[in-house]
Amino acid sequence: MKIALLGYGKMGKTIEQIALQRGHTIVIKAKNNNYTITEADIAIDFSTPSAAYNNISNCIENNVPVISGTTGWLEDYDKTVALCQEKKGAFIYASNFSLGVNVFFELNSYLAKMMNTLKDYKVSMEEIHHTQKLDAPSGTAITLANDIIKEHTSYNSWSLEQEKEKALPITAKRTEDVPGTHSITYKSDVDTIDITHTAHNRQGFALGAVIAAEWLYGKTGVFTMKDVLNIS
Repeated sequence: MKIALLGYGKMGKTIEQIALQRGHTIVIKAKNNNYTITEADIAIDFSTPSAAYNNISNCIENNVPVISGTTGWLEDYDKTVALCQEKKGAFIYASNFSLGVNVFFELNSYLAKMMNTLKDYKVSMEEIHHTQKLDAPSGTAITLANDIIKEHTSYNSWSLEQEKEKALPITAKRTEDVPGTHSITYKSDVDTIDITHTAHNRQGFALGAVIAAEWLYGKTGVFTMKDVLNIS
């Protein structure tokens, strides 16, 4: 495939390496809006929250399938889905493309469902990322929190760094050179249950993004990583 990389920072460069190893060609390396998207067979967007919607909608308007791993722009997600359906385009958004993280998402949901009736346990979350990450909490943390809220009726929202009634507390830390760590803790007076996903580098995120692009190419519709990985 001929791939457009919309956003050419550290993640874009890692995706480039993996895409080339898998036999693809990079035809666009965009740090700004100065590109012609129709040169590409498919686009991978890891840009910034302010640029993501314009990047994605431009792809859909020009019939270029697009996957996005940019977080912090989801106020425009429903508008993007509607545009994709109207134009019969192809689109995948994921807060995290790592194959391991997507398995972790399923484990988190299953654990939350099991813990729902055990009222003595209080749940909390911590996420740690590199200091260049612009949004907090991470998109991955928000996905994890929303999945817990959906399964665990003691909570109806999440809250960053402060205690609120019926809100799942999230602590966000920024530390040099941490690709991403997410921990969920259920604590009672008698014991603690922890589940953690720790990324060792960006390779897992990048590989998942390329696999998602390969899967999306030639399809029409709005999909998720559950579709890519055939996770029911």
